Amino acid sequence: MTVTIDGTNGVTTPSPVVVQGATSGTITLAAPAVAGTNTITFPAGTGTAVVNNVNGVLVSATSVSTATTSFTASISGTTMTVTAVASGTIAVGQVITGTGVTAGTSITALGTGSGGTGTYTVSASQTVASTTITIVGQDFYNIPSWAKRITVMFSGVSLSGTSNILVQIGTGGTPTTSGYTGSAGIQSTAPTTNVALYTTGFGVSVAGAAAVSVRGNLQICLLDLATNSWVASGAFGYSSTYIGTSGGIVSLSGALNMVRITTVNGTDTFDAGSINIMWE
Repeated sequence: MTVTIDGTNGVTTPSPVVVQGATSGTITLAAPAVAGTNTITFPAGTGTAVVNNVNGVLVSATSVSTATTSFTASISGTTMTVTAVASGTIAVGQVITGTGVTAGTSITALGTGSGGTGTYTVSASQTVASTTITIVGQDFYNIPSWAKRITVMFSGVSLSGTSNILVQIGTGGTPTTSGYTGSAGIQSTAPTTNVALYTTGFGVSVAGAAAVSVRGNLQICLLDLATNSWVASGAFGYSSTYIGTSGGIVSLSGALNMVRITTVNGTDTFDAGSINIMWE
């Protein structure tokens, strides 16, 4: 069934107007064929989509828990077989580590498993005997090419060790791991400061203490479309008497379509808090 609300025929509609589809399908709002107008299409997805009718900004957000996930699994080719889960829930996008696991491997699809035992698809082909695997990061895929600003939000996020958080952006579903220029640091009431340079991602300091959790956001904005250059800046508060800042720049080889949140040393795990990512 098609319902048309046509303003050109003098039809006045009540406010607000709600357009609601069935359990699946597509809802499209089309402007009339007049110069300067556009067509807005709501994409399918499991997150939240909101249209700001003043600025025309489409926003999508997905929240993930950083609670520790640990499980026993083996890998043959790109198939990971999980035989036992000690803690947490296995999910697409998680970056994994374990004895013999190729660095930077992530879970790209569900197989017979849906958070527990079963099979999953991983990003790198490899052979790994049964071992304990933990999560050292989270990938966010399928960021649309029209996105011009990415906001990564942290709420009570802490690590198992004394490493810092690393945010990487990428193209073609692969994170860019070099070419960054920037720094991040913290300051306390002592007063003491702790600042470090970052060349493999945008840094977020966690005060060098496993018991400290971070709250705040990192905004990553498109600087130059021709060179796919992105700049980042962030401000953070902590569960102790610290404040933190971060900034940097990187150029990608193509359009940004993914973000990875991981740790600088690649072995510390996230043990508390949540991370939310939003693009617009």
